[in-house]
Amino acid sequence: MLRRFSVNFAVFSMCLDGASAAFCLWLSALVRPSLSALTFVKDIDVSVGIPAPLYILFPLIWIVIFASLSIYDGRRFLRAADELTALFLSTFIAAISTAGVLYFSYRDVSRALFLMFVVCTFLVCLLWRVAARMYFRARPRASATSRRLMVVGTGPLGQAVGQQIQVSPSENLTLVGFVDDGYGGRTTAPSLGKPGDLRMLVNRYQVTDVVVALPYSAYQQMAEIVTCLTDLPIGVWIALGFFDLALYRTDIEDFAGIPMLDLRASAIDDYQRMLKRAFDIVFGFFALVLALPFMALSALLILLDDGPPVLFRQMRVGENGKLFEVLKFRTMVRNAEQLQTQVEKRDAEGNLIHKSKDDPRITRVGRLLRRLSLDELPQLFNILAGTMSAVGPRPEMPYLVEKYQPWQRKRFAVPPGLTGWWQVSGRSDKPMHLHTEDDLYYIQNYSIWLDLQIIVRTIWVVLIGKGSY
Repeated sequence: MLRRFSVNFAVFSMCLDGASAAFCLWLSALVRPSLSALTFVKDIDVSVGIPAPLYILFPLIWIVIFASLSIYDGRRFLRAADELTALFLSTFIAAISTAGVLYFSYRDVSRALFLMFVVCTFLVCLLWRVAARMYFRARPRASATSRRLMVVGTGPLGQAVGQQIQVSPSENLTLVGFVDDGYGGRTTAPSLGKPGDLRMLVNRYQVTDVVVALPYSAYQQMAEIVTCLTDLPIGVWIALGFFDLALYRTDIEDFAGIPMLDLRASAIDDYQRMLKRAFDIVFGFFALVLALPFMALSALLILLDDGPPVLFRQMRVGENGKLFEVLKFRTMVRNAEQLQTQVEKRDAEGNLIHKSKDDPRITRVGRLLRRLSLDELPQLFNILAGTMSAVGPRPEMPYLVEKYQPWQRKRFAVPPGLTGWWQVSGRSDKPMHLHTEDDLYYIQNYSIWLDLQIIVRTIWVVLIGKGSY
């Protein structure tokens, strides 16, 4: 089910706007001959239709203009009036842009047809947005993603946070309770334990978000609290005092009506995430179509060489430490995971090395698939499902993540990828967990153009087989 402020809804909006533009162009061409009966409209040659390239070019221009003006960033237009104003301005700019295209290319297109297309596209884009607002407003709150919050702090700030969460109408929030910070204070919900019990309490009460609301005198505990929650896939928030906002020069999010710092915020903003997700869907679809023959051949070779199963499923750590199941073609013997400890070793610096070129568990066909990187193709389904991205840090195995140093966990600030910066700079020459510097470089320098550059370089790396084993 789509959520209004989700990346998937933004991508859905882009597709719907593009389809609306194409439909309105076709409809305008269909209706235009009948307008010749009006005295102020010229007759046209009905045999002259809309040039086929315009059915692709016009929707693309519409989507690009809308995206550049942040139309798909729903949080910027919470009020309907603001969204209507932005939509009108975007349509005006898109109309000027498409008119320029016609002036330098297809001048025979009727001006009346073009004006009808612009008005029709604006109205369709407006109507579906009004319908979407009505749908989300009428949808029961229970359909929203439930969030269970625990507040660390029983002082005035903690109590204010708890009260605001309980009365907030904007989120489907449940206040689980408070963790006593040792500074006293009466609470409106039961105290569940001490800060030392946080990990146990998070698991027991299935907490999705922890809000740290400590007084200045207790902020020394913050580092300890954040550190003990580092490897848990939950949101961690810092509540700010209502009169202390001038002390901070950072992005602050309104959380249930309270200004807070999000310590688990993604390294890429919502707009970049929307573009990245749209690119992943387009890339994943076309790549999957091209890869299907190779996937069928790979599956057949595995069956003939070593029998079923064809696919290898393994839990990996994704964005924000969340676990997901990654898909690969099976390239090792069936009990490979049970034999893992027999092939692990450590380098001169004590780093754990869990794979090698002469791994005896790899089958004959598996070695070929790895050499050509065909074993990674099923991960296109992960990309389409949204658990992975086309480009990003590689998803790591949980038992290796447990050995991470705190600074290495920053690589989970973006979705994991099928390929990434460290792959094109060496691929499997070193294990994933020894490439954190490369992952952080990618995160700090992210752009859609960097993703395209990495994909192009990946093709070359795969062809020469560098580091693939």
